[in-house]
Amino acid sequence: AKMVKVKTKELRGKGKQDLIKQVNELKQELSVLRVAEVTGGAANKLSKIKIVRKSIARVLTVINQTRRVNVVRFYRGQKCKPKDIRMKKTRAIRRQLTKEELALKTHKTVIKERAFPPRKYA
Repeated sequence: AKMVKVKTKELRGKGKQDLIKQVNELKQELSVLRVAEVTGGAANKLSKIKIVRKSIARVLTVINQTRRVNVVRFYRGQKCKPKDIRMKKTRAIRRQLTKEELALKTHKTVIKERAFPPRKYA
């Protein structure tokens, strides 16, 4: 009954344990409000249900976003990454040859180019 609408800005500064604790408190409050709803509680309690639900969603969103940012940071510069961190693009683009692969030349081509360099005119 003491919670007000949580601000996302304030949540971002908190640690993970604090956020988890806050989610549990909000869920506890929500269950109290739900009981009040069934037993025919006051109108102000019924209107708070929505606020508490959205607050829970906000806190969970912040937890997931920070987790994802940390995972992305951890896998930066590594060859293999989890699928949800890899670039999405399209299937065709993902299967294209990379710039490096396109630039590769066969042994035969290298020899040919050495034997017949581009002509230079005046």
